[in-house]
Amino acid sequence: MGTSATLKPNRSKTMVGTLGLVYSAMFAALMMIGANITYFLPALSVSGVPITLQTFFAVLAGLLLGSRYGAVSMTVYMAIGLAGAPVFAKFSGGASAIISPTFGFIVSFIFVAYVVGKIVEKNSTVVGFVTAALVGCVVNYLIGTNWLFAAYKLWAAAPEAFTYKMAWVWMMPPLPKDIILSVVAGLFGHRMARVLRTRRSI
Repeated sequence: MGTSATLKPNRSKTMVGTLGLVYSAMFAALMMIGANITYFLPALSVSGVPITLQTFFAVLAGLLLGSRYGAVSMTVYMAIGLAGAPVFAKFSGGASAIISPTFGFIVSFIFVAYVVGKIVEKNSTVVGFVTAALVGCVVNYLIGTNWLFAAYKLWAAAPEAFTYKMAWVWMMPPLPKDIILSVVAGLFGHRMARVLRTRRSI
């Protein structure tokens, strides 16, 4: 009796761990699609500004997978790209991406998923989900834009007139899109989380 009772929780933990890894791989694949959404749907390209769904999927990873597996999924995505697979924006990849001024946004996705996951692990209400999503968007822009500015100043040969304020001005065009998509991710993530919890309890 004691042995059977011990095996069941262990088996349950193994199943949860396996599903977590499967979902992590799935979100890594979704990030590749999100990075190149303008290739699949050219109509989403506005005035030359690349419109991607990477922030949306990074936020959703944290909302649905939690802080641990959400961060794992984004780390897997980054590792695959650095290994040479064309999963970054414009179907790029390879270790050379590290010196790209926009690589900070890729790094930020790991922190986005982790922070978002931590928030919803403590507050699973719809308000908690939307708040977490918006905080994730802020984390994305803070890390990405500061990396962008540092990269241009230190090794990317920015013009002398380039300033910190200018770096943020460059990020204004996609900001409304990311705010809206973050709210959508929060609402959608809350609904999906309820569905997933219901299925796990069956």
